[in-house]
Amino acid sequence: MFLSVATVLGESARRYPERVAVVDSGARTTYRDLWAQALSCAGALRESGVRPGDRVAVLLPNAVEFLYAYYGALAAGATVVPVHALLVADEVAYVLRHSGSVALISDGPLWPVAEEGARAAGVRAVRGVPTGGAPLPGPEPAAPDDTAAILYTSGTTGRPKGAMLTHLNIVMNASVIATDLLGTGVDDVILGCLPLFHSYGQTCAMNATLRAGATLVLMRRFSGAGALELLAAENVSVFMGVPTMYHALVEAAAQHGTGPNIALRAAVSGGAALPVALLERFEETFSTQVLEGYGLTETSPAATFNQPQTGRRPGTVGHPVWGVEVGVADAAVDDRVRLLPDGETGEIVVRGHNVFAGYLDDPEATAAAMVDGWFRTGDLGVRDADGFLSIVDRKKELVIRGGFNIYPREVEEVLVRHPAVSEVAVIGVPDEKRGEEICAVVVVRTDAGPVTADELIAWSRERLGRHKYPRIVRFTEALPLGPTGKVLKRALTAST
Repeated sequence: MFLSVATVLGESARRYPERVAVVDSGARTTYRDLWAQALSCAGALRESGVRPGDRVAVLLPNAVEFLYAYYGALAAGATVVPVHALLVADEVAYVLRHSGSVALISDGPLWPVAEEGARAAGVRAVRGVPTGGAPLPGPEPAAPDDTAAILYTSGTTGRPKGAMLTHLNIVMNASVIATDLLGTGVDDVILGCLPLFHSYGQTCAMNATLRAGATLVLMRRFSGAGALELLAAENVSVFMGVPTMYHALVEAAAQHGTGPNIALRAAVSGGAALPVALLERFEETFSTQVLEGYGLTETSPAATFNQPQTGRRPGTVGHPVWGVEVGVADAAVDDRVRLLPDGETGEIVVRGHNVFAGYLDDPEATAAAMVDGWFRTGDLGVRDADGFLSIVDRKKELVIRGGFNIYPREVEEVLVRHPAVSEVAVIGVPDEKRGEEICAVVVVRTDAGPVTADELIAWSRERLGRHKYPRIVRFTEALPLGPTGKVLKRALTAST
């Protein structure tokens, strides 16, 4: 049996050769031309000595060149290693060495870092996507369980780990997202503002869009105002983002207006918990439903989703996607997974076609993550009687105050409803008496009047249990964000 992620593009090029596959800075590339460029890249890689099973790293921005290199490497039979676009040279060198990459493709403003990192790792750096005089006639056959991509997870301690995703992992996830969850058709236009080096942007946006023969509108650098402009100009029908992007969009809409030409049929949120208050503001502003899902790099990424077949419930991440099982287990699992009944909080565990093949050259981390056939996510959740899963919090972000477990998201959901609060992140800070104290780091809305820490503490005290409300409030102009728009709570903890 053979299956290659490159087929996602190849099949759509065969079926819809003249349709627009990608829009990048106004330039339009058809499926025929995108596939031709990918096969030309594959031919050039083969001519340069890349063989099936080799690893080829890609450090490119959200541009059409990323797709040339990504599908080109896969068509050549290589494993693609997308490199985080915000890494410094030493970190790039680590990824190249650890992954065993034989080449790094990069260009533009990322080239200096790529070149320095490749030199330090002793890896050949290729400036610009290579093209060959003899394009490959088609993709190199691959087995479903061959590694298609190695994605490096940020983790909370130590060096990042290389999560190995198979061709089956990615093709199934992209297919389920496109057909089963969103019903994406050839007339759909998806805004590609998520970073393509990340699993969310790579599979849910890029691969799922091309799997359906739809159009992906790339955005090289996200801003609320810029996204509003593209939503209207390109008749975008599906928006995919993380909560901070949703926040930026509603703020931009409040300042500039949404415009008459924005007609979203669906919006997808993932990457982090979406506050219900923000979901409601977005839906009111853009007159569309937000469908929240859940997943991790190690689950390819989609694991659960608020989907048409099982219904939608705001504040939850829905039900498991097709072919995947999701349970809530005793957080103290050892060599067995003990599933908990509905209504009890525990660690979310996943098994199915979406679960990765393990961490590259790290059997200990793989064994710790894969227990009794289940992948341990490290996230805490609870499932209700109707099967809807809610994310309680990251297990490692849990605040233990005086022996009581406090879930930051619950506190954030309350604070963000204060009329003066734009964004908030809740963390635990060391406290001699109670072990940890609850601290809320707040961004105030630009259109709000002055607000004090005492006011927000009082607001919380009226709406939360005595052990839950924050005793400390800090104000900041902006929350620190990672490349995918997630709030970097580690950075907040270190600076508080």
